[in-house]
Amino acid sequence: MLPALMRKFHDARMSGIQQVEIWGSGTPMREFLHVDDLADACLFLMRNYSEPDHLNIGTGVDITIRELGETLRDIIHPKAELVFDSSKPDGMPRKVLDVTKLSALGWKAQIGFREGVQSTYNWYWTKAPEISGASRCWSQSIEFASGLRVSSYSA
Repeated sequence: MLPALMRKFHDARMSGIQQVEIWGSGTPMREFLHVDDLADACLFLMRNYSEPDHLNIGTGVDITIRELGETLRDIIHPKAELVFDSSKPDGMPRKVLDVTKLSALGWKAQIGFREGVQSTYNWYWTKAPEISGASRCWSQSIEFASGLRVSSYSA
């Protein structure tokens, strides 16, 4: 979901489109974990856990789809208007993992949601010309909310 919405906001920005449609009402809750935190948790567990029981790796924190859209808009395309299409399905009302066992072992995700989205988009921005089907012809310098300025060109 996050990669697809990130792409939608990016393409809207590059095309000058001022509205981004998001399926559903925006009220369902989802949990997001940055891949670097996942890798860190896997290494932590390889070193500190040998029980046969499974463990959930996650943040244990969820946000609404609306909050996800607002964060993506703020980072990628601040002028965009969010349009929620409630004729499309919402899916499960809530998806969040119970990370009690992992927390008891002493591991916690380090990368906050907004920070993770920002770093992922920074990566995407530099890689978009190489990604199949991404907006192909653009030249732009963008300043992110964090103050980072990146210039890219694709022909």
